[in-house]
Amino acid sequence: MKLQEIIKQCGFEMKTQHGELIRDVTGGYSSDLLSDVMAHAKDGNLWITLQTHSNIVAVAVLKNLAGIVLVNNRTPEEGTLAKANEENIPIMTTKLTTFEIVGKLYEMGIKGN
Repeated sequence: MKLQEIIKQCGFEMKTQHGELIRDVTGGYSSDLLSDVMAHAKDGNLWITLQTHSNIVAVAVLKNLAGIVLVNNRTPEEGTLAKANEENIPIMTTKLTTFEIVGKLYEMGIKGN
């Protein structure tokens, strides 16, 4: 499924101005530990987290992730948005909890690794 379809169906709010929204999402990964994401997320995954600092962008670039979804209506730091725009990593937010959005994505066919 394309990232732009997921954004629309889930009602995500885009926080970045850049990013490849027609990219295929290969699956999802949910974790708030950067080391866990670096060890286990796969190329093209959509990352669900509550972290808002700029290191999430570095991890997303390293793992070639499709995008980052921040849960619980969290707001990314200004530096995070600047870095994400520079690296073309889409950052989105949702008011839903991690549990709720992962369940919704799973129902849409986005599976874990």
